[in-house]
Amino acid sequence: MPPAEPPSPAEPPSAGPAAGLPPQVREIAGGYAFTGPALDLGAVLLDGTAYPDAPVRVPLGALNRHGLVAGATGTGKTKTLQLIAEQLSAQGVPVFLADVKGDVSGVSAPGAPSGRTAARAAEVGQDWAPQGCPSEFYALGGQGEGIPIRATVTSFGPLLLAKVLDLNETQESSLGLVFHYADRNGLELYDLKDLTAVIAFLASPEGKDELKGIGGLSAATAGVILRSLTVLENEGAGAFFGEPEFDTTELLRTAPDGRGVVSVLELPAVQDRPRLFSTFLMWLLADLYQELPEVGDLDRPKLVFFLDEAHLLFKGASKAFLEAITRTVRLIRSKGVGIFLVTQTPKDVPADVLAQLGNRVQHALRAFTPDDAKALKATVSTFPRSSVYDLAEVLTTLGTGEAVVTVLSEKGAPTPVAATRLRAPQSLMGPIEPAALRAAVDASALTARYRDAVDRDSAYEKLAARAARPAAAEVPEVPDVPKGEDEPRRGADRDGKEDGGLLGSLLSSPALKSFARSAGTQLGREITRSLFGTSRRRR
Repeated sequence: MPPAEPPSPAEPPSAGPAAGLPPQVREIAGGYAFTGPALDLGAVLLDGTAYPDAPVRVPLGALNRHGLVAGATGTGKTKTLQLIAEQLSAQGVPVFLADVKGDVSGVSAPGAPSGRTAARAAEVGQDWAPQGCPSEFYALGGQGEGIPIRATVTSFGPLLLAKVLDLNETQESSLGLVFHYADRNGLELYDLKDLTAVIAFLASPEGKDELKGIGGLSAATAGVILRSLTVLENEGAGAFFGEPEFDTTELLRTAPDGRGVVSVLELPAVQDRPRLFSTFLMWLLADLYQELPEVGDLDRPKLVFFLDEAHLLFKGASKAFLEAITRTVRLIRSKGVGIFLVTQTPKDVPADVLAQLGNRVQHALRAFTPDDAKALKATVSTFPRSSVYDLAEVLTTLGTGEAVVTVLSEKGAPTPVAATRLRAPQSLMGPIEPAALRAAVDASALTARYRDAVDRDSAYEKLAARAARPAAAEVPEVPDVPKGEDEPRRGADRDGKEDGGLLGSLLSSPALKSFARSAGTQLGREITRSLFGTSRRRR
């Protein structure tokens, strides 16, 4: 009897549709086979062919590890934001989008079927169906159709305001002293005229000694800051500062059906003031950082925040400002907030910030000039090495709606680099009609809360009242508080700080001692500023 033949080796289990993929594609696809909830970005692209059985995805829980969406103008960055935003909303995650070009409002409306959309869906294996997202529309200071977003000058803080005013480091530190004086002396800085009044007072013969013990404010520096404030006011930016101040936790809301609300901040009306609106966006982020509790690693973020035209944040920024951005990006992850910076090339972002951006979607780059070639080389160096692609070649040949992707896996490791043909957004790829936008704003429950500006008594009125008193009056009369007027939001001391004396006199006054004893109460709370110099009342 012949010896029995050895048993044939067991057939490997079928890998499903992926079994028929080219080896390189199968290798890449294995790096995106996540077990938990994830967002679908598109399909692996190799030699011009998209493989719908090799999806490219990003784990939902990794989105608070921050990200970068980059690429030349016209390569599809806005549509990528829209694609990610609508999937986040569907997963119950609120989203903030800055609408710089005026074409993101379409995220609120179902998309329009077309031959191109159907072809793209077939290429990447997408089950495309038109669907809009629950949305709120905002505008800075009411300059636009959206719900007005305002901030008080005191909560905006000296560091961010110095960035808006383009101050140097010496002038920035002097502005910090002005805020310190106002904080300590119950002079509420709600709008620009309040800040102007305090600076003018501290530069006057009456007030020049108030800061003498802590450095002082030179007339030249005061003049530079006042001139910059005048220019800012003349540009219409005064409308951005004041009350009612926007509560940034409004951005964390979900709709009754459980989907995350997409907050769209329209910015076309302020494109001529890029430094202002980019810094204002950073205020929103800094305020969220100050307000939210530590939560550690969640299975999904509380909010994903997209900062478009991110290069404007870093251009001409002081060392202190850059350090504050770096710390905020590094630390806000533990508050459950993910940040995506949107710009043209990674070299627009400082290295310390770029190191925090684990999820990358890089659209095409052009190499028409030596500077372009240098930027291309720098971009390639920020990606993991690839045995499949020549990234320098791929990045210059990608079409619109295609990108090179690498994200953080569920274990926190970078995924293989994947050239990707991206999915088509299911919402409208373009702006909604102005009438529809106005109707959405009018129907919002937030409109009545924030629409009308309020001008309460603050530093301007207090200093004007002080100047109007007789010079011989040694003891000022305690001002009456009109019946029904709100208590001062940041603990202004209604009994003191009005006598116009030197700082030493103020520190020894009974009113100030009373103020110190009542620290932590509504009438006696000293302002504590965050790493950005921002300040908010406690809720």
